[in-house]
Amino acid sequence: MKVLLSIKPQYVDQIIKGNKKYEFRKKIFKRKEEVEEVYIYSTSPVKKIVGYFKFNRIIEDHPERLWEEYKEHSGIAEFEFFEYFKEKDLGFAIEINQLKVFDTPIDPRMFMPNFVAPQSFRYLGDELETESEQITLTSFNKTNNL
Repeated sequence: MKVLLSIKPQYVDQIIKGNKKYEFRKKIFKRKEEVEEVYIYSTSPVKKIVGYFKFNRIIEDHPERLWEEYKEHSGIAEFEFFEYFKEKDLGFAIEINQLKVFDTPIDPRMFMPNFVAPQSFRYLGDELETESEQITLTSFNKTNNL
């Protein structure tokens, strides 16, 4: 199974540069044991799928402990981190592994004219295939879990 994550461009850049080895989330996909690949949708102004990664693990903990443990590879400023997790007692850190960046980012609207970027994430159908530097999007599941 595959997941599409919406990530702000400044954090996508940090992932690509190798400075951000953890993607932090307030909520995580319920079927995480089934997820094999996480596709990165870089939000406005990019609005494209720029690559994907596999993950080693998903750490679940209080935001303060997540920050203490993973701040060196967070790719985010401390203020932004705690502003994001404001009033939350639980957070998730997805450990990024095997990052693959596409030579040419993909506009999902080419394959799905009514595409709406997920607020957080959405599951992708098995129709998503990667072969060398190409990606074929034939359809998306309509499930949008936030």
